[in-house]
Amino acid sequence: MNLRLHGAAALAACLAFIASPAQAGPTLDAVKARGQVVCGVNSGLPGFSSPDSQGRWTGLDVDICKAVAAAVLNDPNKVRYIPLSAQQRLTALQSGEIDVLSRNTTWSLTRDAQGLDFGPVVYYDGQGLMVAKSLGVTSAKQLDGATVCVQPGTTTELNLADWFRANNLSFRPVVIEALDEVNAAFFSGRCDVLTTDISGLAGVRASVAPKPDDFVILPEIMSKEPLAPVVRHGDNQWADIVRWSVFALIEAEEKGITQANIDTKLQDTDPTVQRILGVQGDLGPALGLDKQWAYRAIKAVGNYGEVFERNVGKSTPLKLERGLNALWTNGGLMYAPPIR
Repeated sequence: MNLRLHGAAALAACLAFIASPAQAGPTLDAVKARGQVVCGVNSGLPGFSSPDSQGRWTGLDVDICKAVAAAVLNDPNKVRYIPLSAQQRLTALQSGEIDVLSRNTTWSLTRDAQGLDFGPVVYYDGQGLMVAKSLGVTSAKQLDGATVCVQPGTTTELNLADWFRANNLSFRPVVIEALDEVNAAFFSGRCDVLTTDISGLAGVRASVAPKPDDFVILPEIMSKEPLAPVVRHGDNQWADIVRWSVFALIEAEEKGITQANIDTKLQDTDPTVQRILGVQGDLGPALGLDKQWAYRAIKAVGNYGEVFERNVGKSTPLKLERGLNALWTNGGLMYAPPIR
C-alpha cells in the first residue's frame, strides 16, 4: 500500500514538474523587453527571404520568423530582419546580434558542435548544379575542367570539392562572397556552372536569369542539405520556443488546421486540435508562453503546407514539388512530435 502511494505521489510530482511554467531564459526576456524578434535572413533568396521595393520581407524562412514573433509577442510583424551573408550568419548568431537565424542554413555536425542548436528542418534540400542549355551538358559528369561559381564559407564549397574528387573530375572554382555577385558572374558567362542548394538554383533561375528557359538544373544531387532555423546553444527555453513554433505549423497541416479555418477549428472535438489551439490543456507555460501561442503562430502564417505553397510551391516562379517536404503521411519527411 505504501509502495503504491509512493509511486502515485512520485508520478503526481513528475506531472506537476512537467506542467510547471518554464524559468524565463535570457533570450525570451530580451525579446520581450525590446518588443521584437531579431531574425537573421538571407540578403535576397527568392522564395526563402527577400525584400520587395518597400522593404517588406517575404519567403519561407521569413514566415518562420513571423511565426515565432506571433507566438511570443502576439504580432507577426514584430520582427527586425538582418540580412546576412553566408560568412556573417553564424558569427552574428553567436555574438548575440540576432535571436534566431532563419537563413537556408544546413544542419551539420560541425555547426551543431560550435555552440549552435538547430531547430526542426523546414526544407529538405540537396546541392545541385545549373548550366546554360547552350553548353550542351545533360549530366554533371560531363563537367570535367569546368569553371564553377560558388560562395565561400559554405557547405556548398566543401560538397563541390568532395563530389568532383569522388568522381575523378577536375574543376576551377570562381569564389565570390556576395550572392548577387555570384549570380551576376554566372549569367555574364564568367563561369560555366552555378552551384548551391537546388531550391536556391530554382529561385535564381526564376528571378535573376535573363531568360529562365535558357538554363537547366542538372539531375545529380550532390549532397544532403537539411535547412533549419538556428539558435545559440545554452538557452534551452528559447530553443524550445523556436522548435515548437515550427512543429505547430507541421502538426497543423496534418490536422487540417489552416489560416482560414483556424477559428472554426476552436470548436473541433479532436483532443489534439484542442491542445494545439489552447482550448484544452495548458502547454504554453512549459515554454514560458500563454495557452494560445500555437494558435497565433498558425493564424499568422498558416500551416506548413500553406507556407510551402505560398513561397516556393508549384504556383510560384520556383515551381518546387513537395517531394521530401511532404508530410510523413504523404511519403515525405515532415513529422512533428506529439503536442501534448
